[in-house]
Amino acid sequence: MKKFNFRKVLDGLTASSPGGSSSGGSSSGGGSGAGSGSMHSGGTAGAAGTPREEIQEILSSDCFQICKTVRHGFPYLPTALAFDPVQKILAIGTRTGAIRILGRPGVDCYCQHESGAAVLQLQFLINEGALVSASADDTLHLWNLRQKRPAILHSLKFNRERITYCHLPFQSKWLYVGTERGNTHIVNIESFILSGYVIMWNKAIELSTKTHPGPVVHLSDSPRDEGKLLIGYENGTVVLWDLKSKRADLRVYYDEAIHSVDWHHEGKQFMCSHSDGSLTLWNLKSPSRPFQITIPHGKIQRDGKKPESCKPILKVEYKTCKSSEPFIIFSGGLSYDKVCRRPSLTIMHGKAITVLEMDHPIVEFLTLCETPYPNEFQEPYAVVVLLEKDLIVVDLTQSKDFSWCEAEKELEWHSFPIFENPYPMDIHESPVTCTEYFADCPPDLIPVLYSVGAKHKKQGYSNKEWPISGGAWNLGTQTYPEIIITGHADGSIKFWDASAITLQMLYKLKTSKVFEKQKLGEGKPTAEIVEEDPFAIQMMHWCPESRIFCVAGVSAYVVVYRFSRHEVNTEIVSLEVRLQYEVEDIITPEPEIIPPFPDASSQLPSLKSLSGSTNTVACEGMMKDSIPCLSVKTRPVRMPPGYQAELVIQLVWVDGEPPQQITSLAVNSAYGLVAFGNCNGLAVVDFMQKTVLLSMGTIDLYGSSDPYQRQPRSPRKNKQFTADNFCMRGLSNFYPDLTKRIRTSYQSLTELTDSPVSLELERCKSPTSVKGSRKLSLPTDLKTDLDHVNGHCTSPTSQTCSSGKRLSSADVTKSNRRGPGRPPFRKAQSAACMEISLPVTTEENRENTFSRSRSSSVSSIDKESKEAITALYFMETFARKNDSTVSPCLWVGTGLGMVLIISLNLPATEELRQTEPVMVSPSGTVLTLKGAVLTFSCLDCMGALIHPPYEVWRDPNSIEDNEKMRKRKLVMHSPSSSQDMGDYQFAVICSEKQAKVFSLPSQTCLYVHNITETSFLLRADVVTLCNSICLACFCANGHIMTMSLPSLRPMLDVNYLPVTDMRIARTFCFTNEGQALYLSSPTEIQRLTYSQEMCDNLQDMLGDLFTPVETPEAQNRGFLKGLFGGSGQTFDREELFGEASAGKASRSLAQHIPGSGGIEGMKGAAGGVIGDLARARLALDERGQRLGELDEKTAGMMTSAEAFSKHAHELMLKYKDKKWYQF
Repeated sequence: MKKFNFRKVLDGLTASSPGGSSSGGSSSGGGSGAGSGSMHSGGTAGAAGTPREEIQEILSSDCFQICKTVRHGFPYLPTALAFDPVQKILAIGTRTGAIRILGRPGVDCYCQHESGAAVLQLQFLINEGALVSASADDTLHLWNLRQKRPAILHSLKFNRERITYCHLPFQSKWLYVGTERGNTHIVNIESFILSGYVIMWNKAIELSTKTHPGPVVHLSDSPRDEGKLLIGYENGTVVLWDLKSKRADLRVYYDEAIHSVDWHHEGKQFMCSHSDGSLTLWNLKSPSRPFQITIPHGKIQRDGKKPESCKPILKVEYKTCKSSEPFIIFSGGLSYDKVCRRPSLTIMHGKAITVLEMDHPIVEFLTLCETPYPNEFQEPYAVVVLLEKDLIVVDLTQSKDFSWCEAEKELEWHSFPIFENPYPMDIHESPVTCTEYFADCPPDLIPVLYSVGAKHKKQGYSNKEWPISGGAWNLGTQTYPEIIITGHADGSIKFWDASAITLQMLYKLKTSKVFEKQKLGEGKPTAEIVEEDPFAIQMMHWCPESRIFCVAGVSAYVVVYRFSRHEVNTEIVSLEVRLQYEVEDIITPEPEIIPPFPDASSQLPSLKSLSGSTNTVACEGMMKDSIPCLSVKTRPVRMPPGYQAELVIQLVWVDGEPPQQITSLAVNSAYGLVAFGNCNGLAVVDFMQKTVLLSMGTIDLYGSSDPYQRQPRSPRKNKQFTADNFCMRGLSNFYPDLTKRIRTSYQSLTELTDSPVSLELERCKSPTSVKGSRKLSLPTDLKTDLDHVNGHCTSPTSQTCSSGKRLSSADVTKSNRRGPGRPPFRKAQSAACMEISLPVTTEENRENTFSRSRSSSVSSIDKESKEAITALYFMETFARKNDSTVSPCLWVGTGLGMVLIISLNLPATEELRQTEPVMVSPSGTVLTLKGAVLTFSCLDCMGALIHPPYEVWRDPNSIEDNEKMRKRKLVMHSPSSSQDMGDYQFAVICSEKQAKVFSLPSQTCLYVHNITETSFLLRADVVTLCNSICLACFCANGHIMTMSLPSLRPMLDVNYLPVTDMRIARTFCFTNEGQALYLSSPTEIQRLTYSQEMCDNLQDMLGDLFTPVETPEAQNRGFLKGLFGGSGQTFDREELFGEASAGKASRSLAQHIPGSGGIEGMKGAAGGVIGDLARARLALDERGQRLGELDEKTAGMMTSAEAFSKHAHELMLKYKDKKWYQF
């Protein structure tokens, strides 16, 4: 534990350097610092607000470790499916080489092939705790599932042949592998060595056949005789191969290609599906022609000809029932004339045919049966259907029938119901655009959100339990509640219970319900700036304690929500804000004597409801002005229990220019204020009184404190763009903060010539489409960096200059608000903040690169046109240097690294708060950092985190007429620091390049840490960990870093996650207790931890995939079936395929690669007591299982011995008195 004594450091400083820094500091705290973690002081030891207490930092590097915890969501690009009918666990393989193994809720495991090759097929070793995967790189892998993190035990790489199909018989250790050449190889599962036994394609087919039969598409042993192997070839040939005699018993031929084959459980018949939509049933006794040919969806011809061909039946399963007709289930096979029909699964049961239409293409399906034995009645009870973007389980036990519906006076059709899916497979129901993660939130939130969300759940699910119920899971030691919030492209927001590394849907909020739907074909002019997904969520801000929720959308609006348990019918109140800086075309150097900050009274516009708005929508071809992008509903709206819209704030068009995207958002329930900003300026709104308090351009926020001189340029000079090619068109341009920027240096911009290079950049309209283009002027040295980037750029050479304008009830005259001696029309955005929008990754084509940041410099202001507001933070702090007490403030961070403090003057009492205006004015305080500001935080004099004040939640629609219920209850500081906060504070500010700690109110820069020079931060958060706090950062180069507070000592720096995709950049977020998450694919959320304690406890939190389950006994076949049912019981595969009889396979055919799974792999992967316990537990389980098997064998031998002894004794008694001649 390291102690830092500020007194000793400050004592060495003299009064001759007030506000000075030992290495380049300034009076405003803007010094960049010479080195990482270096100490800076801006005052003497006795200066007011200077730290004089000793602060202990308990965090050390031993508290941190990075590891992935769990992955949620639907497996991205699925390709394969397998089910263990005894363990009742499901495995899904994907095109990216991933495998997801699912059991009961809480049992969800993710593992990845190192090669990343697509998974072709999966085969469980039923009830053995192992899985075989075949990948597209022609490699077989054996996975050990008897540990919580599955690992590969063996791999077998085929060198000369491509794998097409695999089959592992039940309770067999020999795996049949079919190849593209038509050969069949056999692999020993225990040793993963290839047998010398090979079924060559030219031996299997007729010698007279002149063509190759094609790849092997099916392999299965006969249920009647395990010594017979059924081989299906693509061209329509099926061979029943006798493994003992090494010859074909029978061959069948059909003139249509085969896609799949399945046996009848008696082993006398099998069914094939073909490319013409037909099903053929073959009898082993008459293989010359099919026993039956059906085209289930084909039209029957009147003249008795063969029905019309249909689409291919990709897979068929033939399952028998003891008490009813067999089930024939297949995918595909629909008629070609039904073009618009969706993908379907057909279930034929007797004469009844049910077609289940799916929302997405079918990848694979499996029928779940009661028995694992192929020679028994299968008794199917469910069908698992794997779609491209969903997983569905159909209940087969509820038979379909007709019933009379009295209300409709007609027959009602009942189909097979589906099971309610307990896994979070619908994260991607609409593309995820942003995420937020909250750990250790109030414990009453999850039950409340679940109760209001349960009322909107879909009905009609099967009433039976979820059939995939394998594995075991317990809560573990982590008990604090966690909530994940996802924003989506359709305007919906989902709240998820993420406690104990699980994920369950709690509540869904649809923000689009506050707006009118744009009707197509009306012919009216539209003010929309987004063609697709106009309601997409861009940013979210949630206060869990007060339950105030605020969202910003891509169409330049902000909605404030309050939570209520009661339904209400009310009108939606809306405000409109003009956040556009108006300037004149003529530049005059004469200064205007205008106060930099107008009176607060002029900043209080009247409440404006959309219903009574005097906005005029210009006719077609005329300029749009003072109209919002969307129309808020004017009629009373029914709001169900849950989050209800309190206020809608919309930015409006100004002189034909659409509003800019919102880049920052903050809300505070105690103050009753919401603040948001964009590249034009800042707006502060009182959502209690429904008034706009501040609407000001970024330049005007500085007043006379602006430390930079900006070169004037006319904003009207190059104004040539229209709404149709505006950069807010695409959804990709609306992701918050600086996660999609590529920064250029001042040096690059100074190299601009008179004829800059025009670079065509495509516009991304939505997460799944790219359309349109726009020219962008850029320096030549940036062309190579941006060739791969889609989107738009706010170019310093082509974009107009505009800043903020206050909203008022009357027309405001256009004027230039300049202080004395200030140059007019100053540009206020750094070269470090030139935005280039990156697109949302499509499923077919993801971006493979993420451009590096170039060094930024605030000296390049004269090259910029706009300065974006990038961070906002409400706090009780010291606004000015001479302040002696804390007061409500709004901290504002910009894209130039400038930090401004806005003073908030609130009414003295709660009664006056409802009527008296809130006074908002810039304080004049300016601090500087390098790079765009990302986050703020505040610490007390003891180094403890000070939480922003908040209002305790109360139901705004409560039916109780109670004075206490109506009165607001405010919590003004953190309960953990209830003691006197002292006469000074620490302000923690982090930008994309560096972090600084300031002492307040002296504004002295105490610590500075230069985080990166060659890259830039995408996310930074001050989080709690191990009863302390730290600064967690995620860099664009993939590094995850943590620093202690307040000293900014580096604790962790791991190159963990290269940002190869913009999805990662826009969704990565940290939270308390050492946890983080990001969207690893369009359909999956990956959670990780940077806490050593959680890494140590992770094994106990994960579910067990394998649990000891007794294999069900096979049914008694009876005397006659055992006598005439075939020779399967006497078949010895070991004797036939072993090295002694079959010999060794060619070494060049396949290469064995030992894996790292099992106990040997765990020795290297796990360490310490946890690893030892895991190894001991695994060894104990295996030893117990072996002892159990030994006990069973011993008991069986004892029973046999007793029976033999009894029969021998009876035989002796029978013949002991007889003479030899009596026999």
